[in-house]
Amino acid sequence: MQGAVEDALRKLEAHHPGLAAAGRTDAGVHATGQVAHVDLRKDWDAFRLSEALNHHLKPLPVAVLDCACVEDDFHARFSAVERQYLFRLIARRAPVTHDRGLVWQVSHPLDLSQMAEAAKHLIGKHDFTTFRATECQAASPVKTLDELRVEARLVPQGTEFRFYLRARSFLHNQVRSIVGTLERVGAGSWPPGRVKDALVAQDRAQCGPVCPPQGLYLTHVTYPVDPFS
Repeated sequence: MQGAVEDALRKLEAHHPGLAAAGRTDAGVHATGQVAHVDLRKDWDAFRLSEALNHHLKPLPVAVLDCACVEDDFHARFSAVERQYLFRLIARRAPVTHDRGLVWQVSHPLDLSQMAEAAKHLIGKHDFTTFRATECQAASPVKTLDELRVEARLVPQGTEFRFYLRARSFLHNQVRSIVGTLERVGAGSWPPGRVKDALVAQDRAQCGPVCPPQGLYLTHVTYPVDPFS
């Protein structure tokens, strides 16, 4: 996404310094609510800028939903006070078709109540070393997870599980590590209490498998003052 938007910007201003995004999205991860900022030389009208960028982004699956002029001290990453992620997991034997590449699919059933029970152990302020990638560059593994909610909805011949996570910031691979671990609980391989034990251990080796990226979405970023209001 970032490279595509930067290429579109170069068609408007060849020497722009590049985008700064609110959250990192690894290969395969999606964003429906990504926010980024860029310093431009021209005093662009916000609507005309978004129209011009979307023109140059065609036919890529990337679109600019809105643009706004912001104060000089605004930073898409460091000014953010909250980020929200969604993870989509489909449990059914028949392969997904329309959602291929947009969800993580498993072929076995999952227990919603067990995953919801396990998730309670991760809400709040904790040392998330267990759920942190070894290459994570964050200064501290301590984060406050304000929300971790799991919902289920029926799909043809299966169930889609949606994991909603909300925090000021996340560690590298934290969401995928959490969802991969909760999937093990839902499958019956882990009791819910083992998630608490893994968290307390502060040991990456105690984490469940890191799930694939295709089901992960950055859905919303919150700022003290909404730049798009």
